[in-house]
Amino acid sequence: MMRPPLRGLYAITDNTLIAPSALLEMVEKVLMGGATVIQYRDKTTDSTRREQEAKALHELCQDHNAPLIINDDIELATMVGAEGVHLGKHDIKYHKTRELMGEGAIIGVSCYDQLNRARKAESVGADYVAFGSFFPSKTKPNTVRATTDLLREARQLISIPIVAIGGITPENGKMLLDSGADLLAVIQGLFGEPNPEDAAKRYSMLFEYMTPKG
Repeated sequence: MMRPPLRGLYAITDNTLIAPSALLEMVEKVLMGGATVIQYRDKTTDSTRREQEAKALHELCQDHNAPLIINDDIELATMVGAEGVHLGKHDIKYHKTRELMGEGAIIGVSCYDQLNRARKAESVGADYVAFGSFFPSKTKPNTVRATTDLLREARQLISIPIVAIGGITPENGKMLLDSGADLLAVIQGLFGEPNPEDAAKRYSMLFEYMTPKG
């Protein structure tokens, strides 16, 4: 699969919102609605089910030419041939991750409200950084908060794509794009909606008239 530019709607699955039997259908709907990146996020310990779901999602994403990113599980990502992995708050083993997944893999890093963490991530080869939460989030109600000022500063100092996450809606997303975000990461606003495809279209429309950032 050709690696598309990292830009647009970044959909993150949530096993507390999506029944296993509905996972593929729901993800296909958000892909049809314009999602450009899918992250598989499942914190359970059911390794057999997680592997089956990740393999099926990878096939689906390939059909839509969208990269599949696995949340915080390098072993699972390599096992199913996913395009990348997202690393969270624990020790960031960039070089080991790159060694295991290869030069073409997408490695993303959660940076919360920490610009220095983002600059370090870029310096060692991360492919994108994520800041948030920008707004109150049902998924992580007690998480740290980031600001649009942080986004603007990061945009001046960081050249890799920037993901914004946390309570993002079609109504408040534009201010984050205007402040420097390249991707909007959404969970509840997609998979908590009765029609995920229509919800994805509302987010995707925000990118139609945005000039890609250099």
